[in-house]
Amino acid sequence: MRAVGIVLAGGNSKRMRELSNKRAIAAMPIAGSYRSIDFALSNMTNSKIQKVAVFTQYNSRSLNEHLSSSKWWDFGRKQGGMYVFTPTITAQSNDWYRGTADAIYQNLDFLKSSHEPYVVIASGDGIYKLDYNKVLEYHIEKKADITVVCRDAAEGEDVTRFGVVELNDDGRITQFDEKPMVAESSVYSCGIYVVRRRQLIELIERCAAEDRYDFVRDVLVRYKNLKRIYAYKMEGYWSNIASVDSYYQTNMDFLKPEIRKYFFRDYPEIYTKIDDLPPAKYNPGANVKNSLVSSGCIINGTVEGSVLFKKVYVGNNCVIKNSVVMNDVYIGDNTVIENCIVESRDTIKANTTHIGKPDDVKIVIEKNERYTI
Repeated sequence: MRAVGIVLAGGNSKRMRELSNKRAIAAMPIAGSYRSIDFALSNMTNSKIQKVAVFTQYNSRSLNEHLSSSKWWDFGRKQGGMYVFTPTITAQSNDWYRGTADAIYQNLDFLKSSHEPYVVIASGDGIYKLDYNKVLEYHIEKKADITVVCRDAAEGEDVTRFGVVELNDDGRITQFDEKPMVAESSVYSCGIYVVRRRQLIELIERCAAEDRYDFVRDVLVRYKNLKRIYAYKMEGYWSNIASVDSYYQTNMDFLKPEIRKYFFRDYPEIYTKIDDLPPAKYNPGANVKNSLVSSGCIINGTVEGSVLFKKVYVGNNCVIKNSVVMNDVYIGDNTVIENCIVESRDTIKANTTHIGKPDDVKIVIEKNERYTI
């Protein structure tokens, strides 16, 4: 593909509450064995983008470990490859990334040294499948300066946490409101952009000269009447996991057979880093219904409508319902967990109960030392 890829994976969101204390949002576990950033990276490689830069910053240790080898997404080529950029002190800058535009500016040499004529920018917290080639074809057909991937909101969907756009009959964006109090339109941005490389360099350098740091506010909103900014409508499943409720609901969505088929059976595939773990073990007395149980798990109790990530131990007579249990959690005997998200590497003591509500999910964090119990 005639494009270079950029994945913005350095942000944090207070809507994630305690879940982002350990990791970046782009490193959040999804659907048992995946991370959020896997979907953007898989879309890049499936679109034949051979050169991808990932910008990391906030709580990036877990994310950097996940990205330690590019072979999982087939970026380990002589031509191209995957590059992970963190904030670096230079003669010109000693700041952290102050925004998305500033992150691109601090790594502008990557764009200047590339030869591809276009750039695909994606965020690391979106769960979706998309052929970026189709967006690029639309971008060229419309002779657009910037193309923003958008979608129509479902009935009752809250769009005020996204960038809401208004379009004319030709698909050109006439109004762009970033996270408005009241949405005037039902079309919102998915945080995916296509732009000509030289155009992007020019816009980012202008932002830096004017002390502006945010790509949406200082480029898309500011230039909506000066540049030809078009919207490409995407179909199919899309979710942004940057809040506790949306993260929980996204994982619950993977319990639906049609969603699992769409992501894991239908071409093209979603790729991730593979751990060398044994298959899940179901001991006598285990009762599992409509759940995703990952490698390395040992189940002794009842699990219903839940997602269990790698190396989870469920003790005797436990009941786990409608919950997300992250990696390496030990759940003691006779424990009840319902409508909860259990943080990774925790030990849930025996004979305890944690119950949330379907519309108010409880985050369970037990600050225990496993081997002292």
